[in-house]
Amino acid sequence: MRIALLQNSGRPGDVQANLALLEETAERAAAVGAGLLVCPEMFVTGYAIGDDVARLAEPADGSYAQAVAKTAARHGLAIVHGYPERDGDTVYNAAQLIGADGSALADYRKTHLFGEFEQRHFTAGEQPVVQAVIAGLRVGIMICYDVEFPENVRAHALAGTDLLLVPTAQMHPFQFVAESLVPVRAFENQMYVAYVNRAGAEGEFEFVGLSTLAGPDGIARTRGGRGAELLFADADPEFLAASRAGNPYLRDRRPGLYGSLI
Repeated sequence: MRIALLQNSGRPGDVQANLALLEETAERAAAVGAGLLVCPEMFVTGYAIGDDVARLAEPADGSYAQAVAKTAARHGLAIVHGYPERDGDTVYNAAQLIGADGSALADYRKTHLFGEFEQRHFTAGEQPVVQAVIAGLRVGIMICYDVEFPENVRAHALAGTDLLLVPTAQMHPFQFVAESLVPVRAFENQMYVAYVNRAGAEGEFEFVGLSTLAGPDGIARTRGGRGAELLFADADPEFLAASRAGNPYLRDRRPGLYGSLI
């Protein structure tokens, strides 16, 4: 499956502009055969929007989801988008996966909140493994800081995730996560990892770009620069199966020795 990685911060606070950018990008991605488009963390509203997080938060079936669903169906590709999700009085940092027919396939709430900004505006999610199936691949979702916890990604590996989608707002000076940690996560868990970042200055943050699709061999199939761009790479189920057959990490685990981890 060809995957499009949208490395772009859009216009923070301008939902309509970001949805228009998503529409334009989906058309470009579909034109080159992409079956899935992955957007960064909080793409629909912007990340550094301060107290507007609460004002712009919407339910999982709100107008943002409806707009993305129309775009996905119009261009025939699945889309994962980041947004602030409202559930009653509670707001989550969320990412939703919409199928190529416009159906809602999965909604994930970030389980590990990074820094004072996120801890002030969001509640942490409680479900670490959220999955759906696209084009025969079992797809999982997590958000940014979540991938830095090896237990989180290993839980996906044990649940059979083939392709882990990670909408991200990775900032300076932590670019080593994109450059080094993400390929290692892909290798040690024998899966593809699509890590899709924001780019450029936004409020108090400087996002570093460097989006990537890392394979189960630990090699990046594509690597973004520091600016806005649209990247493409393929996730190959046959290569994944062969890599898993030759890599014994999951088979050689000894869970009985790991009790101290919890």
